[in-house]
Amino acid sequence: MKELKYLNKYFLKYKWRFLAGILITVVSRYLFIKVPGIVGASLNVVAEYQKGIITDVGVVKKELLLNILWIIGFTLVSGFFTFLMRQTIIVTSRLVEYDLKNEIYTQYQRLSLNFYKNNRTGDLMNRISEDVTKVRNYFGPAVMYSVNMVVFFTVCFSEMLQIDVKLTLYTLIPFPILSFSVFVLSKVIHKRTGVVQQYLSKLTTFNQEFFSGINVVKSYRIEPLIIKDFDQLANISKNKNIHLTKANALFFPIMVLLIGISNIIVIYIGGKQYINDEIKIGTIIEFLLYVNYLTWPVAIVGWVTSIIQQAEASQERINEFLKHTPEIKNLTETPIKLKGNVTFNHVTFTYDDTNVTALKDVSFSVNSGETIAIIGKTGSGKSTILELIARLYDTKSGSVLLDDIDIKETNLDDLRNQIGFVPQDPFLFSESIASNIKFGKEEATQKDIVFAAKNADVHKNIIDFSNGYDTILGERGVTLSGGQKQRVAIARAIIKDPKILIFDDCLSAVDTETEEKILNNLQRVSKNKTTFIVSHRVSSAKNADKIIVLNEGEIVQKGTHNQLIVEEGYYKKLYEQQLLEKEN
Repeated sequence: MKELKYLNKYFLKYKWRFLAGILITVVSRYLFIKVPGIVGASLNVVAEYQKGIITDVGVVKKELLLNILWIIGFTLVSGFFTFLMRQTIIVTSRLVEYDLKNEIYTQYQRLSLNFYKNNRTGDLMNRISEDVTKVRNYFGPAVMYSVNMVVFFTVCFSEMLQIDVKLTLYTLIPFPILSFSVFVLSKVIHKRTGVVQQYLSKLTTFNQEFFSGINVVKSYRIEPLIIKDFDQLANISKNKNIHLTKANALFFPIMVLLIGISNIIVIYIGGKQYINDEIKIGTIIEFLLYVNYLTWPVAIVGWVTSIIQQAEASQERINEFLKHTPEIKNLTETPIKLKGNVTFNHVTFTYDDTNVTALKDVSFSVNSGETIAIIGKTGSGKSTILELIARLYDTKSGSVLLDDIDIKETNLDDLRNQIGFVPQDPFLFSESIASNIKFGKEEATQKDIVFAAKNADVHKNIIDFSNGYDTILGERGVTLSGGQKQRVAIARAIIKDPKILIFDDCLSAVDTETEEKILNNLQRVSKNKTTFIVSHRVSSAKNADKIIVLNEGEIVQKGTHNQLIVEEGYYKKLYEQQLLEKEN
């Protein structure tokens, strides 16, 4: 249970709730276990009447009626405390589930981009849902039934020892076999549970990718192939679950068998003692009730063990992520207010996952309020520069300075709060258009939203929708065209009113006329803001204060539009080619 030690902090956090639940459980089970003694006493009274020891039938009837009332009373009060027990412990387990999910979700947000490149979305979702549910059962049913079991065993054996030591010891004979069986099966269940959870993650990942790429599946008509792959994965998962269920299924029969053996021992040994007049008939019945009372707690041993082993396997998977140290750390809590000066000083950057060197000794500077355009072929390192500015990655060679301070020494939260980032592939949420634009500024008014949309040249498109700004977008903004998604993402960045604006080829899906309108608007709203524009089009770069041209991670040209169009190189060729295309 070493992986479950991580959860001890939640036992401490909710210690008073758990202690109250345990106390209620003890009271409930103690009252319930008083019943066999009353039943045994009732049978003894009847037996004494039959033997002539008690001659007054009225005394017998009175004793039996009183005992019946006691049994009803104990049962009702025990039932009430059982209700309180479930309300206390199970509700507490839900609170732990809530806290653990929040902890995992917070950790997910802290982790760096490399982590998400190496882990699939379906697996991440499974660990925060299915695995947390397994862990919740450890705090709920496992705790509740474990306390039940301990109280039952303690009280039952205490009562049995007080009545007859010899008969109690004979009754305990099967229990070492029980302990060994539980030990062996627990190891098997733990191993098989880990495998089951892994395949559940694979199924979740497969389905998530299938639904996200449904348009590709249908376009290529590969549904039969997808179904075949899914069936294969589902069958393996089914077989692993059956394998686990077979191990779990052994528990209950073993428990019932051992309890049955205890019953036989009680009847045989107790019967001999009764014949020899060593014990009363009520004692045998009392022992049988106690032993059968132990049937459920003993059977629960298997179930609780299974729950704990599954929780252990799930928590091990959760701990892998919780113990993962984010590569990008906030090293200072000192608040910052950016001016917008950005300097790259001999930056060389290699992606860990692909070992591709995206930037090679890159140096340039941008002053506050200036616009810089970055031009280059696909894979030349343009987007990498933008990711380093937003500190989505850290440099290992060279440095990135913000206002002459190393970016690693700035407050990460403040840094990103003052950056408006429009990625190459904009992500929109399955909410209203207004909510997606407000994502950049939660307190924004409707007037702010419209202003941002107009500057992104998407306002006219939005008001043409039947629900206007309240139109709910499909997953990842599938309701909108590529150009509309890009412009909504631009509006989201504009409304934030950041100090640094970053546009990563975000006008690739719009026509040149619309591009011109947006660029003119951006020139106005980006006044006094440092702006980075990555593009394959010269038209997006021509009005920039500075232009750099990248090729295979190196800066091969620098200057203004007017300087570069007369200089032999990539920029001039691109300009002439796009000018020719425009004329045609």
